[in-house]
Amino acid sequence: MKTDEQIQQDVINQLKWEPFLTSSEIGVAVRNGVVTLSGHVDTYAKKYEAEKAAGKVSGVKAIAEDIQVGISPGNQRSDADIAEAVVNALRWHTAIQEDKIKIKVDSGVVILQGEVEWSYQKTAALNAIIYLTGVKSVTNLITIKPKLNAAIIEQKISAAFQRHASLDASKINVSISDSRVILNGTVRSLAESEDANDAAWAAPGVREVENNLSIEEGEYVY
Repeated sequence: MKTDEQIQQDVINQLKWEPFLTSSEIGVAVRNGVVTLSGHVDTYAKKYEAEKAAGKVSGVKAIAEDIQVGISPGNQRSDADIAEAVVNALRWHTAIQEDKIKIKVDSGVVILQGEVEWSYQKTAALNAIIYLTGVKSVTNLITIKPKLNAAIIEQKISAAFQRHASLDASKINVSISDSRVILNGTVRSLAESEDANDAAWAAPGVREVENNLSIEEGEYVY
């Protein structure tokens, strides 16, 4: 099993590996497998990518993210300019029905609201604006309108787990409560847990995923 020091070094190395990030801007602390990221970056995209990078490291059980975004003078934009850029980004994205989404921008913070039928549409809306200049953070309040009954949703998610190369479907139990998916069982890493989470969200009509998957404690190979 990895020590906190080994996990910390692996996360630091992963941040250095990401070409979009400047690792010296981000501090890494680890306690009992929980990684805390701190520091200051000049774009929201860097904050987002740093969290994704840390989640790829084996042994990481959870991420506490405390990175501050301070937009550099050259990237400052008015809320009106950011709102216009968001509207255009959503309009040009083929997976998004922009007429279903309402946008609000307050001091660089983008708030998305509305209702869609699929989780991937909610995720696509977020991904479409992460890299826009001037954005400090994104609050995604888009809701998902259920379309299928619980039995069909559960069947589709279980089948998706069986197809997924990185998942051991035999160790994951799926249950449905209303349009909420509940995942129980064990996985080998935080990344595998996130893969299971994403697969569950991909089912139509899912409003919420409760991820109770625990990470197996394995031997660390030097």
